[in-house]
Amino acid sequence: MNRVNLTINGKQVSVLKGTSILNAAREAGIEIPTLCYHPDQFVKANCRVCIVEVEGRKELPSSCSTEVEEGMALWTNSRRVLEARKVIIELLLANHDADCLMCHRNLNCELQKIANQAGVRINRFENVLEMQEVDISSPSIVRNPNKCVKCGRCVEICNEIQGVNIIEKIGRSGEIEVLPTFGRYLSDVACTCCGQCSTVCPVAAIYEKEEIEKVWEAVNDPGKHVIVQTAPAVRVSIGEEFGMEPGSIVTGKLVCALRRLGFDKVFDTDFTADLTIVEEGNELLSRIKNGGVLPMITSCSPGWVNFIEQYYPELLDHVSTCKSPQQMFGALAKSYYLDKMNLKPEDLFVVSIMPCTAKKYEALREEMSVDGVHRDVDAVLTTRELGRMLKQAGIDFDKLPEEKYDDPFGITTGAGVIFGASGGVMEAALRTVYEVVTGKNLKRMEFHTIRGLEGIKEAEVDLKGLTVKVAVAHSLSNARRIMELIRSGKADYHFIEVMCCPGGCIGGGGQPYETTNELRMKRIQATYQADTDLPIRKSHESPAVKALYEEYLIEPLGEKSHKLLHTHYRDRSIKRAQ
Repeated sequence: MNRVNLTINGKQVSVLKGTSILNAAREAGIEIPTLCYHPDQFVKANCRVCIVEVEGRKELPSSCSTEVEEGMALWTNSRRVLEARKVIIELLLANHDADCLMCHRNLNCELQKIANQAGVRINRFENVLEMQEVDISSPSIVRNPNKCVKCGRCVEICNEIQGVNIIEKIGRSGEIEVLPTFGRYLSDVACTCCGQCSTVCPVAAIYEKEEIEKVWEAVNDPGKHVIVQTAPAVRVSIGEEFGMEPGSIVTGKLVCALRRLGFDKVFDTDFTADLTIVEEGNELLSRIKNGGVLPMITSCSPGWVNFIEQYYPELLDHVSTCKSPQQMFGALAKSYYLDKMNLKPEDLFVVSIMPCTAKKYEALREEMSVDGVHRDVDAVLTTRELGRMLKQAGIDFDKLPEEKYDDPFGITTGAGVIFGASGGVMEAALRTVYEVVTGKNLKRMEFHTIRGLEGIKEAEVDLKGLTVKVAVAHSLSNARRIMELIRSGKADYHFIEVMCCPGGCIGGGGQPYETTNELRMKRIQATYQADTDLPIRKSHESPAVKALYEEYLIEPLGEKSHKLLHTHYRDRSIKRAQ
């Protein structure tokens, strides 16, 4: 039989054989609380919060790890289950820094949520937590061991999805700790600052290094001209911070909200995404024509750049010299825009709204300064930070009207929008490279073979008799597979896109909490819808980009564009964990 019949809380249920009790209950409309469980991860069953009572069994099994059986009768809300679950949660809180009001995840914490559901009002157990130092050594991530519930989610995503293995469980039983490898600080190990650990953490044990107060100070300084740029992926995710349906396209509301926060100008990072395509596309063609290093690999994902610098520095010549769109914007802001507005460098403050924690590190890099004194990007807020900032300001996001970005960095294309999804940079590049080389219009602009959540995707494009083979990889474990092919001489690609995070920027380390593959797909679908909705869908056709070259940059890969829009990366393997 393919189906199993059972009763849950006295209700007859029929589910597929092999279904866990947890998922069977959810199919029946019954929610069992969980903590260590994550729908995209292996079942761990180490927190025991999801216990149920099965008639005829003495023990209370965890519902996440126990499969249904024919004729099984179980209870998720019996007196015995409710009391045992309450004790389990109280024991967790007895070894936890439960100062919720001061906590980074207050009102957005999975432990707080299940404690409230269980009716925990006082803890009958003495708190035995031995307070440890909070690790603030990383430029992007804060690790607070006093909040850790030892669920193992961060360990799994770091090891299995990202493949960098810099977080591990140490010790046994009640003595288990989750620490950077060998118990070091995050700054001492080969952390890429991707922040994926923070996206799966159920509590505030790992979170982004917050810059909200720094931005408030700048916005409220009458002597500062404060401008903000928003990354492509933010427009399809920020709505989730306010209870909107995942994948809601809220571009106009986002612009309005940022103006109400007090920013002097609101710009779109899609503008410099288009600029990246023009520069990167020309760089690729130059390498192909002149015998340059191939395959060329994209450089717009800072977590990926950190990875290759630390783990494969001998392959850095394959990486495009283009800065990321965030840093191209910053460089133009601190040069072109500065001149246009007749401002002094110290009076201009540039803020980025990014789906990415590694962008915080990128903005701090010494290479990312036009004048060698002032940072090109002064502060980076994640999508989550922006959500908190808007709530601090009392802005009712859902009720905001639609507004448009400011010029000159507000005119963008669909190609810039799709940077937010895995495969988007490659697709945008192919749209431009094909037309530049062939002189023909693309009959179809969609490259479906490089879209979606498959780990590594490939495509071929005929450019006037030259078959250009490309590949797309997302997550660092897949990037490693690509790097090993290049290292062994087996990578017959011309161009490779690598995105550090699963699904690309839509699944970035600074996106709303409780991100799953299901939510990633909704954001991806919305991203491509936003592309389809725009009148211009090719980067090289952007009138704003054309005007910038005519007025200021002169030509792609020219002297000025090379100075402002290109950079270099270097061997940082000394930071690799031994």
